[in-house]
Amino acid sequence: MNQQTIRSEFESRYGEPYLLVRSPGRVNLIGEHTDYNLGFVLPAAVDKEIHFALAPSSDEQSHLYALDLNESISFNSQSFQKSEKGWANYGLGVVDQLQQLGHQIPAFSCVFGGNIPQGAGMSSSAALECGLAVGLNTLFNLSIDKVDLVKLSQKAENEFVGMNCGIMDQFASVFGKDRHALKLDCRSLEYEYYPADISGYKLVLFNSAVKHSLVDSEYNVRRSQCEEGVALLQKLSENIESLRDATLPMLEKYQEHFDEVVYRRCAYIVKENQRVLDACQALANQDLATFGQKLYGSQHGMQHEYEITVPETEFLVNQTRDEPAVLGGRQMGGGFGGCTINLIEEAEIDRIANQLAQTYKEKFDLDLEVYIADIVNGTEIMIDDE
Repeated sequence: MNQQTIRSEFESRYGEPYLLVRSPGRVNLIGEHTDYNLGFVLPAAVDKEIHFALAPSSDEQSHLYALDLNESISFNSQSFQKSEKGWANYGLGVVDQLQQLGHQIPAFSCVFGGNIPQGAGMSSSAALECGLAVGLNTLFNLSIDKVDLVKLSQKAENEFVGMNCGIMDQFASVFGKDRHALKLDCRSLEYEYYPADISGYKLVLFNSAVKHSLVDSEYNVRRSQCEEGVALLQKLSENIESLRDATLPMLEKYQEHFDEVVYRRCAYIVKENQRVLDACQALANQDLATFGQKLYGSQHGMQHEYEITVPETEFLVNQTRDEPAVLGGRQMGGGFGGCTINLIEEAEIDRIANQLAQTYKEKFDLDLEVYIADIVNGTEIMIDDE
């Protein structure tokens, strides 16, 4: 679904749009579960995105229309409640956060739609929040800077939707840069771009079509295990704020004091933070082979130390290991299913994808969805393409 489709739908419903916005989804190249441990992540905005058309409303009601779902809501932008329509709360949460910052939001109309695959872990929710936040900021001249737009979009999801996500998704959606990966320090919010010059290769996502209900409960368990490890190290006189500050020698020094499972969880986080830094250096050196090996290293840690993989994603990654055209791969996202992200030689993608789809169907009786993702700029106001 492109900009012109959204523009045409807006015109048929509300008249001429004042503003067109594009907001991308994201992939996380490496750095899983490091965000809430105040560590490093390496996301990138990708060309699976949501387009918006906005204008001040012609009546006293605000209107949101989700073209993909053919659903809409109307509300008083000065006084509203949570909607029974789940998608709507991501937009309502943004308006709520803007009001909490002291901005009066006049009534507006918005049509949006896009091509971010649902359930593939590319953060369609962050794209929706950030696109609407940037759009309303521009439409009503609110003068909110980009970092604060990211923060309010995250808070919209945390407080209004009720999903306790970190800040990576929204940050990547807003600050993404064409053909660059974004190293984000989740403690300071300092960021740095690294050239993702992968000419001849593509980022390919294989969707396992598996999403276990364990993901939310086990996420909370992993988070508490990390906190338990930090509390123990602090009790043992180590001056650390989070696992971001821990080292492997530090963990090894006190290993006998740890519960064995908690130790493995902490070791994974410490190693994964270092893998992010190593992956950044590999990109800087245009060393895609080393970058790919870091992806496989992350997969090994998620499977054996953090224990958040499932047989389906393990199979998808293992099937690529002896394939010379695949430099690396790993499960992407919170865990227990979802997509694997792979770095594959462009000329071999079709062959590998077709072969893998066949073996995956035979093994699990599941259909494999394949997405090719190109790295693009973050959320931006678009020039009318008419």
